[in-house]
Amino acid sequence: MKYIFINIWRVCVREIHIMFARPLYMFASVGVMVLSTFFFLTLMKGGAAEKMPMAVVDLDQTSISRRLTHEMQATPSVDIQLITNSYPEAREAMQQGKIYGIFIIREGFYRDLVSLKRPRIDFYVTNSYTLGGNTAYKQMLTMANLVSGAFQREVLRKKGLPDDVIMNRIQPLAIEGHMVANPWGNYSIYLVSTILPGILGLICLMLTIFAIGFELKMRTSHAWLRAAGGNYTLAMIGKLLPYTLIYIVLGIGCHVILYRFAGFPVYGSTGRLLFGLELFILAMEALGITLIGLLPTLRDALSIGALYSMLGFSLSGFTYPQTSMLAPVKAISYMEPLRHYYLIYVNEALMAAPVENSLPYMLALTVFLLTALCVAPRLHRALVYWNYPLK
Repeated sequence: MKYIFINIWRVCVREIHIMFARPLYMFASVGVMVLSTFFFLTLMKGGAAEKMPMAVVDLDQTSISRRLTHEMQATPSVDIQLITNSYPEAREAMQQGKIYGIFIIREGFYRDLVSLKRPRIDFYVTNSYTLGGNTAYKQMLTMANLVSGAFQREVLRKKGLPDDVIMNRIQPLAIEGHMVANPWGNYSIYLVSTILPGILGLICLMLTIFAIGFELKMRTSHAWLRAAGGNYTLAMIGKLLPYTLIYIVLGIGCHVILYRFAGFPVYGSTGRLLFGLELFILAMEALGITLIGLLPTLRDALSIGALYSMLGFSLSGFTYPQTSMLAPVKAISYMEPLRHYYLIYVNEALMAAPVENSLPYMLALTVFLLTALCVAPRLHRALVYWNYPLK
């Protein structure tokens, strides 16, 4: 045991010297996580996109049209940047990317209202910016529906109907929505809680590939193995141990910021959630070993690793539901560790489910660790014989 610990310690010390000799390692891990955390927590600090720039084309120029514009400006998701009576002017502003939507109040809007005709409201959105266009469309549609309901209420009041009868006519079905685990409708709780661990997993995978592939590229793998007494397993443990400790500290720090200071909810077990994150980190490191073992060329392994990691954000299911995916894509999604961590997060943080619900996904993350054992003989030969192209 003393021999094992001495060899691991020797490799760890060697790797720490390499880490501090090349600032890329610390920037690509600590720096990227700090910047990503700051960026995503400030991106939608209110829980949703706010103050989407829009334009109002008021062709009616009446008190009702001005009131409608004022009420739209009062909504938190809209910022009226332009009020004009010229549609070409508003269209030019949209083409220049200054606004995301155009709300058009047609001429005769007030006249049609008081004469009990059906007035027409037009709005245009740009889907070149998905978030901005969708938010602008939602707000304009809401305002149009509110205007319709408010006018119907005033007409029925003048006819002498009581308010309870009026509301039954305007809204025959009363809808009560209860959002489980996130009653605020805060998009950050759904997105940031998975995006930041996903970025950490991307860092784990890419730096693991780079740390091992750089030894191959620079032909220093013999010195690395000698530091471990010629033992491949001890060499791999000693090399990855400093990085693993850094990743775990970053993961814990991310959890403290999200669930203590940012106020994100955790209704279940924090301990199981952290344990799932640690398994996710180890799984991504194991996949990094697997990729550099299958492709013992730094350039090729990094390219495949980047593609594989980025697909995880799409296939994990936190932005697009897995139930709506095609059957082959749904099967591929289980090959992404981020998918299993996301399900652990849902069970533990949002649903407060029993441990039996999270256990299958923890076991699935453990299976990823076995992939590194499968490529161990091939990677060991590459480290010893350098039987690969240099570039």
